[in-house]
Amino acid sequence: MDKLDFDVIVVGGGPAGSSAARMVAENGCTVALIEKEKEIAETVRTSGVTWISDIKKFGIPEDCYNPIKKFSFCSPKNAVVIEDQVAKAAVLDVRKTYRFLASRAESSGSQVFVSTNVSEVLQDSNGNCTGVIAKSGERQIQFNGKVVIDASGFASVVAKELGYVKQWKKFGVGAEFEVKTEKLEYDNWWLMVGQEYSPAGYAWIFPTSKNTARIGVGVGKPDSDVDPTVRLNELIDNKKGPIKDLGEIEKIEFHYGLIPNEGLSRKTVYNNVILVGDSAGQANPLVLEGIRYAIRFGEVAGRVAADAIRNDNVNETALMPYEKEWKKAIESKINSAVKVQNRWVGLSDEEWDKELSIIEELTADEFLDFIRADFGVSKMVKLATHHPKMIVRQLFNMVKGT
Repeated sequence: MDKLDFDVIVVGGGPAGSSAARMVAENGCTVALIEKEKEIAETVRTSGVTWISDIKKFGIPEDCYNPIKKFSFCSPKNAVVIEDQVAKAAVLDVRKTYRFLASRAESSGSQVFVSTNVSEVLQDSNGNCTGVIAKSGERQIQFNGKVVIDASGFASVVAKELGYVKQWKKFGVGAEFEVKTEKLEYDNWWLMVGQEYSPAGYAWIFPTSKNTARIGVGVGKPDSDVDPTVRLNELIDNKKGPIKDLGEIEKIEFHYGLIPNEGLSRKTVYNNVILVGDSAGQANPLVLEGIRYAIRFGEVAGRVAADAIRNDNVNETALMPYEKEWKKAIESKINSAVKVQNRWVGLSDEEWDKELSIIEELTADEFLDFIRADFGVSKMVKLATHHPKMIVRQLFNMVKGT
């Protein structure tokens, strides 16, 4: 068996892993980025909705995303369009974005290992993680490291193997087709809610270019036993709702993914180990997007790991600044969003029709703050000054979960 020594081992070549690896390397430590697939983002598991302000902060090039400035909702008997003057949301070219992030990590000095699948987690006599064993074809490699960052996504490979976490019980399952369309309003996304679209979730049309889009269905488990792939094919075949306006549809590629939906329920730091991205449950429960959190907190994880190594102390206390930083940034917002989502899951078609009337009252900025799960007290106060009492009371009640 080959043995390789690194300061940090990052498991998972998604946005969290690539961002962590880059930051470790930029802070002067050696790092291995391990990805089980043949190439980065060989399989796409997410629709890639995000926000332009975040994309710009992360330095992601403009050719990696399609800007969105119209937000359309439909329920069985209601439809709402919120339009912005400037595009503030985006649909990422997920494959291109992830490869850009991994390439940037490699340019910074990370060693990237693709087709390399972690099969075992190594522990010392105290039970602390000291690395992983991975298979690459016929070759077995022992990666020894001072810190292991688990960025393996939903599967949480390292943390699960160590017995730190169990499988997620509450999660979203998404199925989508990347399609070529005859007609497309390419700066307008659609969210479709109600029983015929998804009994515990939503369906979507997210344009990715002038004539391509992602049509998908997300279903919350265990709230519903509907198979999102079956429902997606039914919606496309029957041209339901706004899908009928796309004209001829040619399916290009199928995507399928799982995303945790238990809020921020996990401890994310142990001796020598950090969890980040989906393995940490860092996802916005309102539209189940988490790429911006994965990149942002991947960078924090990499920086904290490198600091700990330089200080020659990688125990839980030394790595805890990572957990403190991400919790301070998003914990209260995600907790509020979980309450809204819990309310949304139980809505009937008639209630959704009314809910859209509330959403229609929001300006584009207010809507985006809401859907981004950006609930701050000052933003709620602003809402109170802009809207009739009834509307604001309902929003407050949603956030407070009453």
